[in-house]
Amino acid sequence: MPVIVAYPLAALAEIAGCFAIWTWWRGASSLWLVPGIMTLALFGWLLAQVDTSLAGRAFAAYGGIYIVASLAWMWGVEGQRPDIWDLVGAGMCLLGAMVILAAPRAV
Repeated sequence: MPVIVAYPLAALAEIAGCFAIWTWWRGASSLWLVPGIMTLALFGWLLAQVDTSLAGRAFAAYGGIYIVASLAWMWGVEGQRPDIWDLVGAGMCLLGAMVILAAPRAV
């Protein structure tokens, strides 16, 4: 699965799963655990689809995508628009993820 597909889908699954558990932990119905656990399992599967020989590198590059997706979640779901510092930080993280993914490496 191409990184450009796997990472955004993994981020959505991870954030949705964590949000469900976060919601349950703060007093919502235990039924929130069902989609939470399911989407976290989906997250793990999606991240495992990235074509790389080292899991740590896949996870490190994913971190930048996760940060951007978290800010998008904050804006779209929680209604809080990211400020300039959120955007600058997210841009730096994306740049770091691109360096990790695109760096030339010996085979």
